Amino acid sequence: MIKSSALYIVIIFALVIGVICSSLIVTGYFYRLQYQKANRRSQLNNNLASATNIILASDDTSYANQKSFSLYNLENDSVSTQRIFWGLYDIGIAKAFIQHDTLYNIFSIANLIDSTKWAALYFSDNNGSLGISGNSMIRGNIFIPAGGVKPAYVDGKFYNGDKRIVIGNKNQSSPTLPILADGRLHHLIALYQSQLGAEDYTTKNDSIVNSFNNQTQFINLGKKIAIFQKLYFKGNIIIHSDTTITIDSTTRMDNVMVFAKSIIIRDGFRGKAQFFAQDSLSVGKNCQLNYPSCLGILRKKSPLVKKNAFLKIGPNAKISGAVIFFEEKDYQESISANLATIGKNSIINGQIYSNDQILFQDSVRVNGSIFATRFLYQSSYSAYTNYLVNIKIDERSLSRYYLTSTLFPVAKNKERVLEWLESN
Repeated sequence: MIKSSALYIVIIFALVIGVICSSLIVTGYFYRLQYQKANRRSQLNNNLASATNIILASDDTSYANQKSFSLYNLENDSVSTQRIFWGLYDIGIAKAFIQHDTLYNIFSIANLIDSTKWAALYFSDNNGSLGISGNSMIRGNIFIPAGGVKPAYVDGKFYNGDKRIVIGNKNQSSPTLPILADGRLHHLIALYQSQLGAEDYTTKNDSIVNSFNNQTQFINLGKKIAIFQKLYFKGNIIIHSDTTITIDSTTRMDNVMVFAKSIIIRDGFRGKAQFFAQDSLSVGKNCQLNYPSCLGILRKKSPLVKKNAFLKIGPNAKISGAVIFFEEKDYQESISANLATIGKNSIINGQIYSNDQILFQDSVRVNGSIFATRFLYQSSYSAYTNYLVNIKIDERSLSRYYLTSTLFPVAKNKERVLEWLESN
């Protein structure tokens, strides 16, 4: 005779087996969902990589507007691509989507360097020679006038460097510098004169962050003289002024662009941005601009432009990126009184391009390249033309990962990702 308690045991075993079977079914369903999710994400990542490569492989202007298409005319391979002009560089926006699932990458784009055009120093041939004095050093290939590079005695200083004077190959330069790319140059100059929205400036918020997924945010100061203090600007932001902007060391900037008649960056500023001025750009002492930043004086030839321009980098500054001093003019014209000054003990990691005068103060180091028309050295008593004194120019100390802009004549057609800005 079976005891009645056995029925309870059977019921309990049945419940346990039912729970186990249900758990196995739920677990299988869960893992199936996770597998489908992982598979979909993998497919999205592959499509996103393809969209990124499409952007890098083409500088077609049609990509200025967002373009959506199917990669292989299949159901789950939809992507969209877009390029945005952003100063010296471009911004790429690649997206891949399957139904409501979307992945995107936002990145800045720059170009590889053409080693056949690159030089530690390109000094245009103005029927003279280049004197070098003090503890100067030039390492890398150079382009110089027919007069060559000669050791000199300047301001009580003999040349004390390497006996080879130039550690690299010497080539003869042309009377004019290799030209900047017209398209990007004129686009940059045009942004000075653009009416970038209505005048709009408020300090109600101490930070303005705008994704490159959004429309560009324009801060148009008009003719208001502005001083930025204790503010933070990041991303897809263009600041425009018809007069002077002063940027205090308490302000931070990350990948924004600033256009103004005059820009003053106070002592101790730290940030990463592109600054373009028409008349003057002054960087205080101990400032640090991180790669890929830019300091630029860009001027279009005009009878209305009569004021001399100047760019000044204070002592102990560290600039990683590009320094540009360019005024549109006929090369038959004599050198003007425009002047770019690089302060004592400053370090430039990247490129300097100037079709006017550059004055190097004592102990400046350039890890990269200089393209210049004329050099000045100012002593306590007199000025010397086309002399380098206590200056180190070292092309080989520049990072091998450094990328350049299509603005410069040394850029290859091959593009690479300069910086990953946003992703999900």
